[in-house]
Amino acid sequence: MLQKLNVPIKPYWDLLANYLKPQKKTVLWLALLLAVSIGLQLANPQIVKYFIDVASEPVANGTAAFQQGLNNLLGAAALFMGVAIVRQVIALTAVYVGENVAWTATNALRADLALHCLRLDMAFHKQHKPGELIERVDGDVNKLANFFSQLFIQLTSNVLLLVGVIVLLWLVDWRVGVSITAVSLLGVLALNYLRTLTVPRWEALRQTEAELFGFLEEWLTGMETIRTAGGEPYVLQKMLRLGRERWQRMRSAIKVNVFVWNLPLGVFTLAYIAAHIFGTTLFREGTLSIGGIYLIFYYIDVIKEPLWSINRQIEDLQKAAASIRRIMLLQAEQPTMHDGPGVGVAAGPLAVTFDHVSFFYADDPDTLILQDLNFSLAPGTVLGLLGRTGSGKSTLTKLLFRFYDPTDGAILLGTDGHRFDLRHAKQAELRRHIGLVTQEVQLFHASVRDNLTLFDPTISDAQILAVLDDLGLMPWLDSLPSGLDSPLQADASLSAGEAQLLAFVRVFLADPGLVIMDEASSRLDPVTELKIERAIDKLLANRTGIIVAHRLATVQRADEILILGNGRIVEYGRRTHLAADPASQFAQLLVTGLEEAIT
Repeated sequence: MLQKLNVPIKPYWDLLANYLKPQKKTVLWLALLLAVSIGLQLANPQIVKYFIDVASEPVANGTAAFQQGLNNLLGAAALFMGVAIVRQVIALTAVYVGENVAWTATNALRADLALHCLRLDMAFHKQHKPGELIERVDGDVNKLANFFSQLFIQLTSNVLLLVGVIVLLWLVDWRVGVSITAVSLLGVLALNYLRTLTVPRWEALRQTEAELFGFLEEWLTGMETIRTAGGEPYVLQKMLRLGRERWQRMRSAIKVNVFVWNLPLGVFTLAYIAAHIFGTTLFREGTLSIGGIYLIFYYIDVIKEPLWSINRQIEDLQKAAASIRRIMLLQAEQPTMHDGPGVGVAAGPLAVTFDHVSFFYADDPDTLILQDLNFSLAPGTVLGLLGRTGSGKSTLTKLLFRFYDPTDGAILLGTDGHRFDLRHAKQAELRRHIGLVTQEVQLFHASVRDNLTLFDPTISDAQILAVLDDLGLMPWLDSLPSGLDSPLQADASLSAGEAQLLAFVRVFLADPGLVIMDEASSRLDPVTELKIERAIDKLLANRTGIIVAHRLATVQRADEILILGNGRIVEYGRRTHLAADPASQFAQLLVTGLEEAIT
């Protein structure tokens, strides 16, 4: 069956095993409930057959046999109602247990996929929009809720119920068994064929929906830019195109599903024809009682439920198979950068060495972003990094965080006595020793404390309050209703200066040995900038710093200057020496105005 879905059995089974194994006792309990339900469903028609046969026997009124027959009828009726009630209770319990299994399994899968995406390289996230990943992590997983809860077990149960009914019909008469078996096999074969046509259509639909959600996330994020640029017609046109494509693929999938939905009607019609033919023949031959004839029709009615259920479950399985395949493709994505064996990164300022480093992005190998960068910073040195837009400044900082690895050369960190290649360190270990302050500050739907510590419970409130006080943020904190426990939303109404100061708090609390400030003060007004000048000096004290700057005041605190142009080092040296040399490009920038010259 799974091979008919073009889904290999092993990954399909592995997905079930991985997320149901922790709940194996609950899953066994669910399977037991469904098995008991099948047994009761097969038993009840036998009670009805017995009731009809007893009721149809001629017995004189007032005799002991009449009284005994009446008692037997009342007993059979009571037993039938009791079995029906018990079966409903079991079915309700199975639904409850199944939903618990589903939520537990899908939540675990969703968490694993989210963690997997977080561990993938920046190159992957550069090619996939957040909206698309949200649809794959959440939307595709939601399609598997029924698969995890009851689909696989119930599909098996309904198949077993169908087999059980056919076996009992064979016991009634072999001719009835042969005819109903042939009709059922015809229906199953037809379902298998139709299923191979529908799975690719559902998968294409899921991909279109992912693209649609990715586009929605993109234009919602850039709403201000779209409005100011008058881009509404483009947005509407693309939404219309994606919506039309989604509708067309939905229609394509439903067209095939129409045959799936109507297939049981034809199966039931053929089954009833066979029941009428053989039921009448056997009754005339005297080999079948009225209760036996009723039993045949009752079992055909019983077949209806599993066939309709299999029909619906096959449709769900088709959708689940498409989602499983997309989840498997996402899980197959692996990071190209791996942790090294680990190195001991000493506390304090770090030395930085770029040893003939070159870099290009994997999707554009013909364009070198950085070319043969070769320089070294001693521990505690502050480097001013200058260059026009597109010169490679931001790429250089990304390499230091090991978001990407150099195409050629090596980047070394450490102390003067012990430097190591970034590729030899564990990524989490490396990033604990590097701090970053950028123009854009990401806030999270969490408390002020969690936003400042980035969910690190080892940082005490006393440390947080000391840094907030040092940066002049205590009045802002005092204005909040619950202090550090106040919720801070991602769209919190903070000024650019306040948000930037929060970013400085994060770096202070992390206490890294290397600090990178990527145009960190470009969004601050003069009053706010003056407020944090002392804090910046304190932050850079006894630390190595790299300042990506467009402002003259920020560069003046640098010990060394490095100017990039087209990915190459145009000029590098001590700031004081370059400033004193009228032939240097840095001296010319000071004369012409730094902001105008390099932006």
